[in-house]
Order: sequence, then C-alpha cells, then structure tokens
Amino acid sequence: MSRRIIQFNPDSPVPKYRQIIDSVYQAVDRKLLKKGDKIPSINQVCADFDLSRDTVMLAFNELKAKGVIFSHPGKGYYVASNEVQVEERIFLLFDELNSFKEDLYNSFVSNLNSKASVDIYFHHFNYQVFKNLILESAGNYTSYVIMPATFDNVGHLVQKLPRDRVYILDRLKQELLDFPVIYQDFEQDVYDALRMAVDKLKKYRTLVFVNPGGKEPMERVYGFKRFCQQYQFDFRVVRSLADWTPGLYEAYFVPSDRTLVELVKLAMENQFELGEKFGIVSFNDSMLKEVVAGGITTISTDFVEMGRKLSEMVLHHRHSQVRNPSRIVFRSSL
Repeated sequence: MSRRIIQFNPDSPVPKYRQIIDSVYQAVDRKLLKKGDKIPSINQVCADFDLSRDTVMLAFNELKAKGVIFSHPGKGYYVASNEVQVEERIFLLFDELNSFKEDLYNSFVSNLNSKASVDIYFHHFNYQVFKNLILESAGNYTSYVIMPATFDNVGHLVQKLPRDRVYILDRLKQELLDFPVIYQDFEQDVYDALRMAVDKLKKYRTLVFVNPGGKEPMERVYGFKRFCQQYQFDFRVVRSLADWTPGLYEAYFVPSDRTLVELVKLAMENQFELGEKFGIVSFNDSMLKEVVAGGITTISTDFVEMGRKLSEMVLHHRHSQVRNPSRIVFRSSL
C-alpha cells in the first residue's frame, strides 16, 4: 500500500521527509486517500523505502501539526480531512529587475490570490550566480520558476529540481522542452510587427537595428533581417551608435533604453522630425515610453498577461507550452 501512496525517489535533491509529506498531500488531492482512511504505518514506510524511523517520524509529525493526519494510539495514522491546503512556496528566478519585469512580477503575485508565498531572486546574467541559486534552492520550495535568459546547456542544473514542479519563463529552449513554459517567439514577433508597420516604414531609406548583443535575444535580429530581405528594405545591423552615424530618413530599432535616449537626444539636437524623417522603435513597452518625445512606438509582449498565465500554470500544475502574445504599439516616433 505504501508504494501506491508514497512517491519516493532516492536520487532526488528534495529531502526524504519532504517527499513523504508531498506524497500524502498529493494522494489526498487526487482522491487516493479520503477522510478516515488509514495511511501506511511508520514501520511499513521505513521497510518499503529503506528509510530511518527518524526520517519518517519527522514527516508524520509535520503532517499531524498541519492537521492533515491524526493518530489513534495503538491503531495507526488516519487522514483528517478531504481538503488539504498545500503550503505553496515558489522560487522565482529572474534575470534582472526593470520596469516591465516589475509588471510581470506584480501580475504574477496578485493573480496567486494569496495562495502562495514567492521568494524572488536575480542572476543578472551571471552563470555562476544562476547555478548557485538553483542548487541552493533545491528541496526548499514546492514550485520553481526559472528565467534562463541567454544561458545554454542549463538542463543538467534544472534537472536537480523536482521535475514536475519546474516552470520555464520567457525563452523556449530545446534542452528544456520537457518542462512547461511561457515564452516569447522573438523572431516571429519582430517579423509580424514589422509587417504591420510596412506602410509606415516605406518613407525611410534605411532601417537600422542597433543590437548590443549580450543579454539581448539574437532572434529579434533574425526576424528583422527576414522582414527586410523579403520586403526589399535597405538595412543595417550595428552594435552601437558609435558604429554608425545617424541621418535623415532612417528608422532605428533599439532593444537598449540607453540607446533610445541617445537617439531621442540626437533627434532634438539636430532638429530631426521624429516620426516623419527620423523613426524610432523600442522594445518592451512601459508607461515612460507612452510619454517620452511624444510617445515611442514599441514592439512588446504583454507582461501583465504573462504573469497571469504563469500564476494559473503554477497553481494548477499545468504542463503546457504557451506562447505569450506580442504586438506593435504605434506612437508618434514612427
């Protein structure tokens, strides 16, 4: 009977006593156990899984303290209720905090409706920090939300976590396809957005993508190039404005907000008419971009919607791959 109720993996990083607790919670949640049902005895669990009595007793004592089970002296342990509230603790690992990630975080937490506590961490695109945070978190949370950003070959790290409680955010990576994910399709998003803007772009002689590399997804550049080649626009891809002298009848595509500010200042200093003879498109919308220079056109996913979908996926343990929608928001800069 204990093997039907207790799901135990000796190679899991989750502590042994915690695996017993989680198994009982899940058995009640899946109606394998009902109120009044007897659960396997301490001796039985010890024998079936080669565990020490102290380990099993620790798990049973916590289950008793939380009102999940009760004991009849000399008879054993029984389920106390058909309704158990799992204490959901979520490990949330972001790459960095900025205005749009804050929108994502706030949406995620508010849509949890106080049904879970969230500990947020940042790896700042530092692989060693990313690795250490994942390894140190193993076994301490009921769910893990990981934003791998630009890192590749991270599957061996993520597999240190409980497989059925890991959720990937923002990037669709081949090595992590076995995990549920909410992602952006950066290449297709840019291509689709520029198709929507093709008539507005025709007044510009050259389209320039300022791609600093590093933390920015290269897929955006691929989508930009595909559009320009298909619609026969003259285009350039440069790392910074130091590699290119901006001029009239050019439209700029900038992932970096620092580059956005440089271009707005340059347009003002040279009296370039923004949106007519000089165009700017930024990535990742924010309230500030609604008002800067009369409004900056953006290509952006819906971060509030991403947070809502993530909360739904975690709370209901859904195993799916969901592309988050993206759109172009036209303002006066284009």
